[in-house]
Amino acid sequence: MAYQGGEAANYYSPPHHQQYPPPNSSYEMQQPQNGYYNRPPPPPPPPASGEGYNNVPMNDGGYHSGYTAPPPGPPDGKMGPPPSYEEVFAVQKPKWNDLWAGVLFLATCAGFVAVSAMSIQGYAATRNVNSGGISGQRNSFGLTTHTIWLFGWVLITAIVLSYGYMWIARKFTKQFIWITGILNVVLGFATALYMLSRKYYSGGIVFLIFAVFQLICFISWRSRIPFSVLMLQTAIDVSKKFGHVYLVSAIGGLLATLFAAWFSVTLVSVYVKYQPDPNNPACRQGAGGCGSGKVVGLIAFITFAAYWISEWLKNTVHTTIAGVYGSWYFNSRNYPTGVTRGALKRCLTYSFGSISLGSLVVAIINFLRQLASVARAQASSDGDILGMILWCLVGCLIGLLDWAVQFLNRYAFAHIALYGKAYVPAAKDTWKMIKDRGIDALVNECLIGPVLGMGAMFVGYATSLMAYCYMVFTNPSYNTGGGFTPVVVAFAFLIGLQICNVFTTPLSSGIDTIFVASAWDPEVMIRDHPDLYHRMVAVYPEVQQAIHA
Repeated sequence: MAYQGGEAANYYSPPHHQQYPPPNSSYEMQQPQNGYYNRPPPPPPPPASGEGYNNVPMNDGGYHSGYTAPPPGPPDGKMGPPPSYEEVFAVQKPKWNDLWAGVLFLATCAGFVAVSAMSIQGYAATRNVNSGGISGQRNSFGLTTHTIWLFGWVLITAIVLSYGYMWIARKFTKQFIWITGILNVVLGFATALYMLSRKYYSGGIVFLIFAVFQLICFISWRSRIPFSVLMLQTAIDVSKKFGHVYLVSAIGGLLATLFAAWFSVTLVSVYVKYQPDPNNPACRQGAGGCGSGKVVGLIAFITFAAYWISEWLKNTVHTTIAGVYGSWYFNSRNYPTGVTRGALKRCLTYSFGSISLGSLVVAIINFLRQLASVARAQASSDGDILGMILWCLVGCLIGLLDWAVQFLNRYAFAHIALYGKAYVPAAKDTWKMIKDRGIDALVNECLIGPVLGMGAMFVGYATSLMAYCYMVFTNPSYNTGGGFTPVVVAFAFLIGLQICNVFTTPLSSGIDTIFVASAWDPEVMIRDHPDLYHRMVAVYPEVQQAIHA
């Protein structure tokens, strides 16, 4: 029988496997012995770009599907000077993959800059009308400086909570999942109940549904926590000793915050510049006139652009960090030099178009979900209960689609980081490899992705609640009837969610890369990381099936 002494032994009913000894009581990174290592000969090098992974022999204990790992080092048992990242994960015949997507992304960025410049020019020319103190009393027809102040507080809230969330993950790793689940559920119910008490029924009902769903999920996930804690501990241990994981996280979070600030000012400026009203002097400033259609079109464009840019930033961070963890998995005994720099260089050159394409798919889905959210809020304000329910169901279906694409993207980008393939071939190869190896069972067992998603939702709840309270207690003249409340709350939630997603990406990236690397070459896990392997068996005995598949 397989080893059954783990924390999850009462929950799992594993089939018969080869018996493994209990793990050590504590997990520690492997350290060199006198600077030398004894290791088996390396597997053959990866195939050239475009040749795929077919008919390539592997020393994997009998599994010959054609997937291969990077060469781990010289076969003489002694390590020379550490190789560079480009040498370990060399791209044969490098080329700019998915170049059209990269060009389209840059064109979208240029369009966002143009819209932002024209809108902010109109806002700046009429700022005396759109200021008038924190309540913005001089403007009764659209968003004002009051809203910019509001989004400023949203940004501060998001960045403080995101930094704090990452700090909790590092300091209280074992309790991290429980803390996340409890805080998320409690704040979700608090936000929903407060909105309902203020008779803001559309927002309150939506947040209540989310809170109930997350409570059910968290209760059902309890038995899977031990394995998830182990994987999170491993990711954090690696991040402390290799690469510049937290530096990348901090820089990515700062860039996400700066972009969110830019987006917030642009959003307000579009309303100020193009909102049709006889009392709006901005209609006579700069290029173009006012019109409701123009406002809707420009808001839709900058929202879509914001989704795409923030997704690209998040996925660039993810792909960069995947290079760090891939280097640790395959070359922990002779860790390469310039890993973070080399991985980032590949993200911004040969893989720029591939990351842009994967981010575009997610941006389109998120944009559609945002439209469904706006339509649901409009139906609620019109008293259309049937329409509200219909759009709520549409939003849930789009959310499921978003989850599926995000799931595939995480592992496809890890493949791109190490082998530099185009997006579609990388996604196909990675998914087939994960399924063939049985690693999908480990992926489903690990809760870190959903938990970090709940953490981002927690930050989104907090920023939404803060924005709603700000609107209620300052009572700006442009929101006398409450018409702008759904818009402001929705964008506050979006800002908080995306900023936290960027901050927490390095943690999920590490775990995703470990899973994908295990599929590429499971023997490396047993040979070079035996302590991790035995601890995985202890808390989740079925890991023996996946690693030995």
